[in-house]
Amino acid sequence: MYIPEHFAETRPDVLHALMRAHPLGTLVTHTAEGGLDANHIPFELAADEGAHGVLRAHVARNNPVWREVANGSPVMVVFRGPEAYISPSWYPSKHEAHKQVPTWNYEVVHAHGRLQVMDDERFVRGLVARLTREHEAGEPLPWKMGNAPQDFIAHLLTLIVGIEVPIDRLEGKRKLSQNREARDIQGAADALRERHGAGGVSAAMAGVLQAR
Repeated sequence: MYIPEHFAETRPDVLHALMRAHPLGTLVTHTAEGGLDANHIPFELAADEGAHGVLRAHVARNNPVWREVANGSPVMVVFRGPEAYISPSWYPSKHEAHKQVPTWNYEVVHAHGRLQVMDDERFVRGLVARLTREHEAGEPLPWKMGNAPQDFIAHLLTLIVGIEVPIDRLEGKRKLSQNREARDIQGAADALRERHGAGGVSAAMAGVLQAR
């Protein structure tokens, strides 16, 4: 990923927070027979394990990825945060010199590691239970695995396979107009919030201003 210095994000806590807020990762793999492939999977992040954290997820047993990608193969998981189009008209400086062009702001993390297949019932049961607790936490009556018949859940667990990716390296990019004047960042952030409902990018840009 091309990362100009002013867009680089290296703080582990910031990268982990972005991954947790947007857990649907894109698992990018490569095999000699099939070439590049991408699977979109919700991941659990264990940030306190290993050098940079460990990612865990499950895929359908019918998904060939866990058979085609050998254990220990290098993979990448992409986590996309908020993103939005930026019009040059939102920059106050544009109306003075007319030397601005459209762009796109976004936040993204690339997690690099090596795939481990975890075809183990205890692993997938624990993983599914934790993912369910996390994503049901905001519901008035959170669903839990115990709400369904045990034999039904047991059967479904045989239809999935666990995967694990110990993270070797994290790359982060937060393209939030850091290379612009403060008034231009504010103008674009205000336009996003007021006209387009892109609160995530607007809030991130406001954070850039506060950090200056």
